[in-house]
Amino acid sequence: MKLNELPSDKGSNKAKKRVGRGIGSKLGKTSGRGHKGQGSRSGSKSMKGFEGGQMPLIRKLPKRGFHNKFATAYQIVNVQDLNSFKENSTINQQVLKEAGLIRNVRDNLKVLGKGDLKKALVVEAHKFSKTAREKIEKVKGSIKEI
Repeated sequence: MKLNELPSDKGSNKAKKRVGRGIGSKLGKTSGRGHKGQGSRSGSKSMKGFEGGQMPLIRKLPKRGFHNKFATAYQIVNVQDLNSFKENSTINQQVLKEAGLIRNVRDNLKVLGKGDLKKALVVEAHKFSKTAREKIEKVKGSIKEI
C-alpha cells in the first residue's frame, strides 16, 4: 500500500457547494442569496461583526479601563530563562528569538528579575527591571541598554 492509495477518513472530504444549477439542487435561481437587497448583489461583503443593521454586540458591551494607543510593546524575558545560554555569551534579541524565548525582534525587549541567574552573561536589552539588573551584576555579568 502506498501513501496515495490510503483511503481518507469518512466525512473528511466534503463536496464543494455548487450553486446556480437549477431548482432541484435547492441552490438554483438566486443561488442561496435570497431576493433583492445588499447581500444578493455581486461583490457584496459585510464587515466583521456586522449584524444586518442591528446594533452589533461589540458596540453594546461596556468598555472598561483606559487603552493607551501610544503604549510601547515589550517582549518579556525573565532572568531564570537566561540560564540555558553558555557562560560569558552575549544575549540579544536575535539570540533569544532563535532560542524561542521571544516572538519577534521588532518589539522592544525587557528583562525581568524572576528566578536566579547562575552564569555571567552580557545581556543587551531596551529595559531592565531593578531586580534583574541586580541579579545580573551579582554573578559578574554585564548589562547593555540598547
